[in-house]
Amino acid sequence: MKRLSLLLAVALGLAATVSARSAVIECWFVEDAGGGKLAKKPAALLLRQGAESPPPRPDLAPERYLKVHDPAGALQAAFRRYPRDAPAPRCEMSLYVPLPASAKWLSGLTPEQSCPRALDGTWLMVSMSSPFLSLSSLLRPQSEPLPEPALITMATAVLTVFTHTPTPRIRMGQDALLDLSFAYVPLTPKAATSLVPGPPPFGLEWRRQHLGKGHLLLAVTPGLNGQVPAAQEGSVAFAAWDDDEPWGPWTGNGTFWLPAVQPSQEGTYLATVHLPYLQGQITLELAVQKPPKVALTPAPLVWAAPGEAPPELLCLVSHFYPSQGLEVEWELRGGPEGRFQKAEGQRWLSALRHHSDGSVSLSAHLQPPPVTSEQHGARYACRVHHPSLPALGRSAEVTLQVAGLSGPSLEDGIGLFLSAFLLLGLLKALSWAAAYLLATQNSTEKKTE
Repeated sequence: MKRLSLLLAVALGLAATVSARSAVIECWFVEDAGGGKLAKKPAALLLRQGAESPPPRPDLAPERYLKVHDPAGALQAAFRRYPRDAPAPRCEMSLYVPLPASAKWLSGLTPEQSCPRALDGTWLMVSMSSPFLSLSSLLRPQSEPLPEPALITMATAVLTVFTHTPTPRIRMGQDALLDLSFAYVPLTPKAATSLVPGPPPFGLEWRRQHLGKGHLLLAVTPGLNGQVPAAQEGSVAFAAWDDDEPWGPWTGNGTFWLPAVQPSQEGTYLATVHLPYLQGQITLELAVQKPPKVALTPAPLVWAAPGEAPPELLCLVSHFYPSQGLEVEWELRGGPEGRFQKAEGQRWLSALRHHSDGSVSLSAHLQPPPVTSEQHGARYACRVHHPSLPALGRSAEVTLQVAGLSGPSLEDGIGLFLSAFLLLGLLKALSWAAAYLLATQNSTEKKTE
């Protein structure tokens, strides 16, 4: 029940109002050019519509300049959370052919293999992607463009699927929550799956792409009776329509929950919404991260005499993931110049050590050069940068103590050690003498008696 409540809260949170982006999205119309090649032609989508006439686009063919009618408001909802200063998403458009789903567990969606005549005609599939949005929409354009002042083709958004988390970064061992929203607009009431009022049954599947093959993680068919494959890896989805209007449009949610994510679970995730003869699919790139722990030895002090080199410094960078993107910098803070500077000396990295949880560790080494008396009190720092860390990274440091400038010198230390050793020996000799005298006195007293 706790998981379901969390999924529901995320689903409702997607309705937050944020300013929308530009009304026009520039696209590429992609089609087969023969010989295994693709041809790209410029296209554009006019999303936000007002009382004013659409701007003329003489650079576009009318069939590739689309004024989108979006009764469900799904496209506007997808862009409400899009940052104003972010680049526009990459957009591609191509022809689409309605077909029944091929999976056996979805056979209940299309009891008749022949496509209804209501779905005849031209269909377009629009795909948009950016770090903030992944979207797929099936458009049904009108057969003829609108006349002047701007030659433009009207198109209706029939099925739209999108997510606001296309590139989730999940800390190793934590749960992954991938949001998914979709909307369906039947062309006419009779074009729905049945004459029964209310939203139609649908299928939802989540797959993970690995080595060119999709592995099914979760399959659900709300509104259908039939068996579906068992959920894998403890995954759960909140799959339901958000409303029950008799003839639509309808909006739904398929947010995906994956517990305790491990490195083996990162990769490309495919979310597909199935309606009778229509499918909308988006991709997400899930990355697993674990920030490194950083420790520097010897600590907290390192000693050296003037003109001599301090002992080798060892920076332990442990239990991080992924192994790529790690950088280790050595800094000298303070000293005669009183500022941060790159630490001089010989440096090298060890080989990676792999752990059972998938994380890795390594050690960074620095052999500093001989020091001067002016460097007394300076600090050697090991700074680590990794994709899982903030921009400044994470660091550990030790303080340099130059012998003879703080506390006893090296010679004084040796003298103190010898003095303590002799004093300890003298104390032991006195204790032995006292014990001997006491034993002798006791023996004399017994003889007298």
